[in-house]
Amino acid sequence: MVAASFVLVVEILENLAFLANASNLVMYMREYMHLSPSRSANDVTNFMGTAFLLALLGGFLSDAFFFSFFIFLSSAAIQFLGLILLTVQARTPSLMPPACKGSAGQCEPVGGSKAAMLFVGLYLVALGVGGIKGSLPSHGAEQFDETTPKGRRQRSTFFNYFVFCLASGALVAVTFVVWLEDNKGWEWGFGVSTISIFVSILAFLAGSRFYRNKIPSGSPLTTILKVLCAAAVNTCGTSKGSSNAIVNLAVSPSNHCVSKGGEQSDGEVEKTRIHDQEASSPVLTNSLGCLNRAAEEKPIHRSLECTVEQVEDVKIVLKVLPIFACTIMLNCCLAQLSTFSVQQAATMNTKLGKLKVPPASLPVFPVVFIMILAPVYDHIIIPFARKVTKSEMGITHLQRIGIGLVLSILAMAVAAVVEIKRKRVATETGLLDSQETLPITFLWIAFQYLFLGSADLFTLAGLLEFFFTEAPSSMRSLATSLSWASLAMGYYLSSVIVSIVNGSTGSGLGQRPWLEGESLNLYKLDRFYWLMCVLSAVNFLHYLFWAMRYKYRSIRI
Repeated sequence: MVAASFVLVVEILENLAFLANASNLVMYMREYMHLSPSRSANDVTNFMGTAFLLALLGGFLSDAFFFSFFIFLSSAAIQFLGLILLTVQARTPSLMPPACKGSAGQCEPVGGSKAAMLFVGLYLVALGVGGIKGSLPSHGAEQFDETTPKGRRQRSTFFNYFVFCLASGALVAVTFVVWLEDNKGWEWGFGVSTISIFVSILAFLAGSRFYRNKIPSGSPLTTILKVLCAAAVNTCGTSKGSSNAIVNLAVSPSNHCVSKGGEQSDGEVEKTRIHDQEASSPVLTNSLGCLNRAAEEKPIHRSLECTVEQVEDVKIVLKVLPIFACTIMLNCCLAQLSTFSVQQAATMNTKLGKLKVPPASLPVFPVVFIMILAPVYDHIIIPFARKVTKSEMGITHLQRIGIGLVLSILAMAVAAVVEIKRKRVATETGLLDSQETLPITFLWIAFQYLFLGSADLFTLAGLLEFFFTEAPSSMRSLATSLSWASLAMGYYLSSVIVSIVNGSTGSGLGQRPWLEGESLNLYKLDRFYWLMCVLSAVNFLHYLFWAMRYKYRSIRI
């Protein structure tokens, strides 16, 4: 726990540096870079998606060639460089697009070398964030001894508090740093992020003497490809009438095997093989049996020779992929918190008494809720569940993920209802075509934030621990990175859905697309949210199909 505590502190600083800008970036792109609402939303989702997708690269390099220790340091340095570029641009007027002209506020969007500087800085940040996300969680989880119940419980606690620390960094980001960006200038926001990531490097180095580092074991992708190719080649060879198949068919029509003691049934052969290998060696299982040929058949080339352990490892990876795919839709819903939800709040009354709250500070609601719920879950709910279920886990990983998916469905339904209310107020007050602030409090938007924040807690913590515990030890960083890759695919999917919705709803003559226009009041955002609700419900049924059939590696559930 001492070694892991350094990782938790680093996560606070790292997520502060990332979310300080990401949570408010859509407003920066719109108001300072003069991009349209839909273009701003898509640019932000693409940036966020790229950052999380690059976690796969960080996880792959951690498993294959470098220590996760080294991947974190190099990634943090890259993010630091990107933040310096963004800070310099925000501080220098000549590197920003010209101010809007005329009473109508005609604005020239950013372009040329200025746009190049903006996106180079952003995607250097994305590259650094990806490397950190891909290496830091698994580095912290590797500090525990998984051979003891105490070590496994501590590791579960680590993942819960990892999400807690992620929320802690987000709390500072969406309050203090967002206030700086809106009131003092974006150079202050980028500057705080730059300092934060630099301090995180120092904090990480401070724990160096406590860490234990997993030795890289070679490329996991090479193993996966080798097993798949060997299984395919051996299957083709068998189907064409390989010598092994001919011999087996000649012995007996029922494909029994022959031994010195006479004939044995398939079940007896299986028992003999298990007895011979003992507990020290892995045994080929019946699931995804088509891959067994990679180890059972003699390869046509030495490079395709596979061990039983490699085959079983690849099976595990393939089994978790459907679970990964089913969480993408939830993260597509989460993407709305960084885009349309912020823009909704910007049209509403954001005052609390005399205090004016920046729209990008709305995530404070789910963040605070996560910070409260995470310790309650770990210290109260889980111990109670362990007593009731008489199991080490209490609530399984897949149950946690399922709860998150249900909450995302409710969140989109709530978001649609709130948008209907906001549009009604705009219509009744005659401000539908106006840029003026609507006489409705932004606290209505907080409800969808609370539901999606809760969904994020259950799903992200459940996914991180699920992928880490289920994956082979040689692939844990890569597997854990799937949690962030799911976020990336969700952000990309959000951009795709927005484009598809606009293309299909604007195809009629003189018909305005749902999500286009200079004013958000002209959008049909409520219909978009209902569509997301329906898609999330269908996705949950898809998830149930796979979750109910999944068999855990561990018998400790």
